[in-house]
Amino acid sequence: MPIDQTLLDDLEWRGLIAHSTDIDALREALSSGSVRYYVGFDPTAPSLHMGNLLQIVTAMRLQRAGHTPFVLVGGATGMIGDPRDSGERTLNSNETVREWEAKVRAQIEPFLSFEGENAATMVNNLDWTQNLSTIDFLRDIGKHFPVNRMLARETVKRRLEAGGISYTEFSYVLLQSMDFLNLFRTHGVSLQFGGSDQWGNITGGAELIRRAEGGAAHAFATPLITKADGTKYGKTEGGALWLDPTMLSPYAFFQFWLNAEDEKVGELLRVFTFLPREEIEEIEALTAEKPFLRTGQKKLAEVMTTLVHGADETARIQEASAALFGGGEMTGLSADTLGAALREAGSVQVPAAELPGIVDLFVTAGLVASRNEARRAVKEGGAYLNNVRVTDPDAVPGESDLIGGTWLVLRRGKKSFKGVEVV
Repeated sequence: MPIDQTLLDDLEWRGLIAHSTDIDALREALSSGSVRYYVGFDPTAPSLHMGNLLQIVTAMRLQRAGHTPFVLVGGATGMIGDPRDSGERTLNSNETVREWEAKVRAQIEPFLSFEGENAATMVNNLDWTQNLSTIDFLRDIGKHFPVNRMLARETVKRRLEAGGISYTEFSYVLLQSMDFLNLFRTHGVSLQFGGSDQWGNITGGAELIRRAEGGAAHAFATPLITKADGTKYGKTEGGALWLDPTMLSPYAFFQFWLNAEDEKVGELLRVFTFLPREEIEEIEALTAEKPFLRTGQKKLAEVMTTLVHGADETARIQEASAALFGGGEMTGLSADTLGAALREAGSVQVPAAELPGIVDLFVTAGLVASRNEARRAVKEGGAYLNNVRVTDPDAVPGESDLIGGTWLVLRRGKKSFKGVEVV
């Protein structure tokens, strides 16, 4: 595969280089041939999330430019977890880490190519740590790490100021650095990247290669993606922006991107999508000129949901979204997609054996404050069941009205709607 000579320029334009080792040396390496690079993921949860997705997309960029990826899933480092500002992690059992490791590997695999000249390789650092003795680890790895340099790491300093850090988490940098050294020795991997919060670990690995092997290694870190007010991105009402559809529905995933702030749309399009520069700049200009069209958000939601959940799921979500606001037929919608949308928007449950009439349903769903107000909405033509105007206030929905055998969609006016889940 030919090497893309403009890769680093593109990464810099997209704002993906927050830190780097010698940038000129990195540029020369990326322009001279296929560089073997690695990025790591610790299985500290049953799914990857938005922050991990940025690293996956960056790995895809490098592979598409002709470079060769090694993806490390940390079966060993996942047993410990990288130190956090918020305090010590809960240590998970071997069985839990193995289970999560398999899930993380399965999530990453569809994004990269494991065939061809620069095929990806998946590795597990448990393979080179589980039989390593403590004495060998201290002699071969620990001797290269001055304690004063380890104490100077920002996360360590904050943890010490906040009450302390265990030796287990304090030593995490040695394990991750050893990963880089091992991949350098056995596979010729000479570049590592990761999030900016990993910069101390990443440079620790590059320094270990220099000290232990006299070798030269390259590294860069992607920026922390934040909201316009500087707070961390990747959180929704229910928690992290998980990639696993069983932990966060594709509809909720779509809505996250659709609700992006105008000020952040351009940045998110640059770092997360593969859209060309000209198209992104055009979208940014249109978003600034006519923000009410939400052009950037719609494109972002479509592209990202397609990348993670597939084009068919994206189409179902768009169809459901249009139908909920009166723009389409309800009966043919996927019950799963519709259900996810309605749970996000707000829904209530009613027992199938006691299905009330339309007036009581509107009250129960919270679309009106009283039965009189519900009757008035019907009389004025502003009450809808499954996008069909209700004309009889005494009507009672039947089994044939249930979408997917489960759902009713109530709407008052153009924009106020609620789901009723019949259980």
